[in-house]
Amino acid sequence: MKKALTAGLSVAAIASVAFAANSLDSNPNYQKLKNFKPKGVSNDQCLMCHKTTDPGIVADWQHSKHAKAGVGCVECHVVPKDYPTAFKAHPMQGANWTVQIAVSSVTCAKCHAKEVQEYLNSGHARGAAQWLAGNGTKHGYLMSKLSYHYESLKGANPTYGVSGAKMEKGIRNDLPVYRANEKDPRTADLNVANICIQCHGTVIKLDKQGRPDATTWPNDGIAALYPDGGVGNCLACHSRHKFSAAEARNPASCGNCHLGPDHPMKEIFESSVHGHIYDTNEEDYKFDTGEQIPGKTLRAATCFTCHMSGINGLKATHNVSLRLKWNLWAPDSFLRTGGFETAGWTFWKGGGKVEWGKTVIRGNAKAGNPNGPEAARAEMKKVCMTCHQATFTNNYFQRVDAAVKIYNQYKAAANKMMKDLKAKGLIKSDVWSDPFFKLYYYLWHHEGRRFRHGAAMGSPDYAHWHGVFQVMQDIREMNDIYNYRMKMLKKYGSAKKVLENEPPMPVVTHE
Repeated sequence: MKKALTAGLSVAAIASVAFAANSLDSNPNYQKLKNFKPKGVSNDQCLMCHKTTDPGIVADWQHSKHAKAGVGCVECHVVPKDYPTAFKAHPMQGANWTVQIAVSSVTCAKCHAKEVQEYLNSGHARGAAQWLAGNGTKHGYLMSKLSYHYESLKGANPTYGVSGAKMEKGIRNDLPVYRANEKDPRTADLNVANICIQCHGTVIKLDKQGRPDATTWPNDGIAALYPDGGVGNCLACHSRHKFSAAEARNPASCGNCHLGPDHPMKEIFESSVHGHIYDTNEEDYKFDTGEQIPGKTLRAATCFTCHMSGINGLKATHNVSLRLKWNLWAPDSFLRTGGFETAGWTFWKGGGKVEWGKTVIRGNAKAGNPNGPEAARAEMKKVCMTCHQATFTNNYFQRVDAAVKIYNQYKAAANKMMKDLKAKGLIKSDVWSDPFFKLYYYLWHHEGRRFRHGAAMGSPDYAHWHGVFQVMQDIREMNDIYNYRMKMLKKYGSAKKVLENEPPMPVVTHE
């Protein structure tokens, strides 16, 4: 029971310039950058200007471990002149070098290859691929349509290789506001840069000179996709330019993205016993060393403790999925079987433009422990047994699995109703106007996530009142709509007439 588990490294990274990467080492840009030796440039040359123009940036760097180790501007921002992210218009250039503005994890991997490789194995690495870069998938298409064409009022304009005609389908003509930016798509693109992609990441676009476009950068998304084949830029957790490990280990770092109605891990942690102990004893947590409490006696875990720390004989890791048995964010809970895969990441040479149409990126949502879901659970149990007995730990996870089973039973009932309604044409083409679809969406995207994560992380209120109680209410309301539509179909004999004559059905949104 105390036996440590080892993590494998079976990963397929995002590819660039039409190569298929199976690991960090497969990326020729990584090999190129790792072996690059710039001539005639020093950090002091950079600081001559930037300590005046960017004093805050310089101060952050000066307080970093990088500065103490002699790692500065050159090591992170100086690249070969023909590098995919090269800023060709920078006033300082050498015979064989220029600078890059948009820095990906490929640069970080020059010194931190192990950590980057572990990250590429994790669910974090598919953050952008799962939707913005994945319009070939149903989930990706729906999320792009929601953020660009509904929330950002873009109307029927194309998005990431999807035709305008396809995007137009389902957008209600009686609500012209949704076409407000039909002739101004850049406004919509800029707005999306404020919302989803700040956590998920996006495809970083550069102009011909290597300047990042405002619609995609600045971006600290967990899995932004860069022209050099890099996935993520490490800034999502290690804020620029101090790159503090202590900041990244603090729960506040995770809470930047993991909060709100659809992924309230911040609120769940804060309302758990672990969060209570942390809030009342914060001075005891030593995030700078990773020990958290002097003497290595841990009273209460944090996000870092459970998902990343080298505790109780485990290996520290940047694969935050390694200790997860279940995928609890997805519409249907499923076991994480390990591994990570992508298909098709093609760039046109120069300009950082993305080529779509032939292939799309698909992140494997089952990324986890390469030794399987039970190995992942065994690792998480070792974390728990730092403080808790085996009986306590085993009993706890039996309850977690029961919550997952009950959620899946609710979801199976919802799936059956959805399948029946779709087969009979009883779901509106504008799904965001359809009360059944909205309840179906809330059931998994809001309430279902709260129920499952509340149970897994020890927050009874989120497991109950914000979770399963609301899932139960969703199913009741969905069943009422389902029965009404089926009854009216018998009366009218036409799905179109059923939807046209349906009275308003208010949807209770459980935020």
